[in-house]
Amino acid sequence: MNARISQLNSDGRGSPPMKQRVLRWRRPERKWTSSRPPPRMRAGRENVAAAGSMRSSLLLFLGIFNLLTISSRGAAPNEDIDRLLDPIRKQHDLPALAAAVVQGGRTVAIGAVGFRKYGEHVKVTSADPFHIGSCTKSMTATLIGLLVEQGRLSWDTTIANVFPELSSSMQPQYQDVTLEQLLSHRGGFPHETLPPGKTFPDLHNLPGTRREQRRAYLELALRSPPEARPGEKHIYSNMGYVVAGAMAEKAMNASWEDLMTRMLFKPLGMTSAGFGAMGTPGKIDQPWQHTLEGTNHHAIAPGPRSDNPPVIGPAGTVHCSLGDWAKYAAVHVRGETNRVGLLKPETFRKLHTPMFGGDYAFGWGVANRNWGGGRVLTHNGSNNQNFAVVWMAPLRDFAVLVATNQGGDEAAKACDETAAALITEFLASRKRD
Repeated sequence: MNARISQLNSDGRGSPPMKQRVLRWRRPERKWTSSRPPPRMRAGRENVAAAGSMRSSLLLFLGIFNLLTISSRGAAPNEDIDRLLDPIRKQHDLPALAAAVVQGGRTVAIGAVGFRKYGEHVKVTSADPFHIGSCTKSMTATLIGLLVEQGRLSWDTTIANVFPELSSSMQPQYQDVTLEQLLSHRGGFPHETLPPGKTFPDLHNLPGTRREQRRAYLELALRSPPEARPGEKHIYSNMGYVVAGAMAEKAMNASWEDLMTRMLFKPLGMTSAGFGAMGTPGKIDQPWQHTLEGTNHHAIAPGPRSDNPPVIGPAGTVHCSLGDWAKYAAVHVRGETNRVGLLKPETFRKLHTPMFGGDYAFGWGVANRNWGGGRVLTHNGSNNQNFAVVWMAPLRDFAVLVATNQGGDEAAKACDETAAALITEFLASRKRD
């Protein structure tokens, strides 16, 4: 579901060797695709991934007004970064590469180079959506932050609070696991995404609506033994994020997809945002996903089974354009110190703070970098067919976002190099100014 978090040096020049990396996670599960049998799941490095009153209609209006103002500021970026992107894309032989830069509260640059499908001459555009994988996790946490502010949930709401009818069937240790623990990967849920005895095709074939499928997954997950005692240690868990998403669904009587669209994407003006594979089956109207097998690029046609199963959406199935992703990053960059209209500053601070020590907050890896003026926030994501990474430096009022429609280590290296080049270009130029 998610690749390791890429690491930039303290001066922004690129990734140090693995042994020098500050943040360490295990390798993600391999994604099953319909063109080949599912491989055995394995572990390795990981980088990262109730009722209450609503706000008054006036505050809601003002909040949406502020968000749309931010969106309009980013509507016309004027920096040409294709000249930086294309050499990196060609060096790593990627189908496409896209990036955006946020600075001073607005999107100052968006670029996209290459092709929607490797070997076809259909150019990618800056409006094309890219799959962001486990960068979805911070969005799920942000959604839950909205529900906490509305009184629909609280950070210490437990699984048993939301699903009392499952108390007798779930593992007893899960009953008191809180949303705060789930979003920090401290809920004790295993690293493996699949419940015991299940395959990715099994999850694709779950009957019912997305919400009904997620409920079925939830029941399987809660019957599975915890990998560790809840709260004891950090275990990066897609399963835990799906449980958190199911809690939001129960609290609001709506699917996670509907909540994300209605409460996050629409207020931010993220019109390109959606879920799963990009594009229309049989067409090259959006970027196709790719894997690299030796030197051969395997293009994966759009379709309902061209991504991870929708049931695990809260852990990582969002796609969106780089411009729309930048709108989301912009409110997080300024959220702790400015009333940007989405969440209160104290809620943003909560989302950005590791609550149990360590270096993982609520969908964000936390590190210190000289180029960021101190604390920076980062995450990356991959379904092994795409790769995306975001770096935010709130103290420098800056963010950079990069994505490609190919998975694997070469794609990760290219995104790291692109992020480093853009950090050098924009932060260095600001210093000179």
